[in-house]
Amino acid sequence: MIDLRSDTVTLPTDAMRKAVFEAEVGDDVYGEDPTVNRLQELAADMVGKEAALLVPSGTMGNQIAVLTHCRPGTEVILEADSHIYYYEAAAASVFAGVQPRPLPGKRGSLPAELVEWAIRQDDIHLPPTSLICMENTHNRAGGTVVPLEDMEAVYDVACRHDLPVHLDGARIFNASIASGVAVKEFTACTTSVQFCLSKGLGAPVGSIIAGSLDFIDEARRWRKRLGGGMRQAGIFAAAGVVALETMVERLAEDHANARLLADGLAAMKGIVFNPDDVETNIVIVKPTTLSIRELGDELEKRGILTVVIEPDRIRFTTNKDVSRIDIEKTIEAVKEVLGGS
Repeated sequence: MIDLRSDTVTLPTDAMRKAVFEAEVGDDVYGEDPTVNRLQELAADMVGKEAALLVPSGTMGNQIAVLTHCRPGTEVILEADSHIYYYEAAAASVFAGVQPRPLPGKRGSLPAELVEWAIRQDDIHLPPTSLICMENTHNRAGGTVVPLEDMEAVYDVACRHDLPVHLDGARIFNASIASGVAVKEFTACTTSVQFCLSKGLGAPVGSIIAGSLDFIDEARRWRKRLGGGMRQAGIFAAAGVVALETMVERLAEDHANARLLADGLAAMKGIVFNPDDVETNIVIVKPTTLSIRELGDELEKRGILTVVIEPDRIRFTTNKDVSRIDIEKTIEAVKEVLGGS
């Protein structure tokens, strides 16, 4: 199978498997796992924050950030198609007791002027604003890179209103590779950041949250409350170290394959999308001559897996286990399904 459903489906590299086998471990709840500590120090340095914390998943990382920054009865400003709002099962409301305030973005980017307008005034009828969240790259916008200047503008608004900013940077290294902007420049516009080891970086499990020492101290308590306190977690942290040390620059290959796929699909009748919108490893298209289910089912029959994200949109996500030859086969398969157009 050519699996283009997500970059979460990747298998660990041989170097990761070796690192897992040889990992030096201890009890991480006591802070005694040397491999976890090494990963956290490396991650904090790479995103320019004082400290970092290993968590089982990106969703847990985002929710720990919300829980740490907010108090119940307040409001979180975020983009209307953001992962925190769209794909995390209302966790922010269930766990943190906060109300989301979704705002329409421009290709995933929050307009600073709209954020400023949305910040609540001191009124007993309204929930106080407690947090602003951004996402980079933006999944449902098609893996788009939120420009640094847009993040800086939102961060400036937040600072003037004394509000924290959390970045769902699940694919922040994709954003950096695609734009040429250093990760630390993006994360300088944030109070805290979450990024995934288990997406394009290829590790089998795990995400990182990073911020100030005080933030991470409180985040560690929330991780424990949520059942995320792990023992000999160096077993999988070792793969995360390999991911950060060896897999970041490789993301350019995924972007090149996504560009090849986008150009191939754009040349076909029966497919509608703007190939210039493809910036990283996600290609989202709209078929016009077949239903979305028909296209997905026919591709699966030909050994190609995709994911439907809307009633009329289908997503292809390149990853380390998909080669250029796989992309060429995918283009030919789509062409065949569409009738040779």
